[in-house]
Amino acid sequence: MRISTRSFQAGAAIPQKYTCSGEDISPELTWTDIPSGTKALVLIVDDPDAPSGLWTHWLLYDLPPSTTTLPENFPRDRDLPGGGHQGTNDFGKIGYSGPCPPPGKPHRYFFRLYALNAPLGIAAGATRAQLDAALKSAKVLAESELMGTFRR
Repeated sequence: MRISTRSFQAGAAIPQKYTCSGEDISPELTWTDIPSGTKALVLIVDDPDAPSGLWTHWLLYDLPPSTTTLPENFPRDRDLPGGGHQGTNDFGKIGYSGPCPPPGKPHRYFFRLYALNAPLGIAAGATRAQLDAALKSAKVLAESELMGTFRR
């Protein structure tokens, strides 16, 4: 399984428009090679370099395995058309909130995609703790990650 984007180069700087210094919209994402037997997809975007520790920017879960792309500026709806949900990020918002580190060193932002053998079955608006707890009992068939950086 592979996750990619045309919005920025893997390992390179995330353009300002996808951050709190710009439009704060989500980048376009695409994935391929979803394993057979996948019943749900999960996307987690986080920053391990945040001063307070791991900071979650986006939670999507129970996406149908037929989903292969998320367009730029993905809607911030709790329940998604065609199935799936968005959770509450560490800014206290539903959907995507872009990189917004304090001034200084660049931070890394990981876009992690998980293929699961069953939906998590948790309600829309879940927190990272609730999602992590549900993932512990899930069977992960494959995972892939994309990383970009940003500094202010």
